[in-house]
Amino acid sequence: MPRSRLLLAGFFLSAGIAHLTFLKKFFESIVPGWVPGGPAKVNTAAGVAEFAGGALVLVPGAERYARPYLIALLLGVFPANIQMAVAPDTMPGARGVPRALLWARLPLQVLPILWVRSALRSDDA
Repeated sequence: MPRSRLLLAGFFLSAGIAHLTFLKKFFESIVPGWVPGGPAKVNTAAGVAEFAGGALVLVPGAERYARPYLIALLLGVFPANIQMAVAPDTMPGARGVPRALLWARLPLQVLPILWVRSALRSDDA
C-alpha cells in the first residue's frame, strides 16, 4: 500500500479518535448552533464518520468508495469552518484565534480534498 494512502488513513483514523476522546469538548464547541442534533451528537457522528473513512482507505480495492466518501465528509464539515471565520465569538473553540487566520485557512481546505484524490487514485477512476 502506498505511503500516501497509509498517511491518509492515519489522518482520518486519528481525527476520528480525537473527535471521540481527547478533543471531544473542543470539537463540540465548534459545531455551529444551526446544525441540527446538538454538538455532542454531531461531534460523535463526525468522529465515527472520520474513523470509518480512515478504515475504508485501508481496504484494498475500496478506492472508488473511499474517495467520494471522504470528499463528501470534508465538504460536509466546511460550513463549520466558514462559521468560525464569520462569527468566531459564537464558537468557544474559535475565540481568541486571530480572525485573519480563520479566514486564511478557508482556501487551504482544498488541500485535504486534493490529497484524498491523489492518494486514492485507481485505474478504474
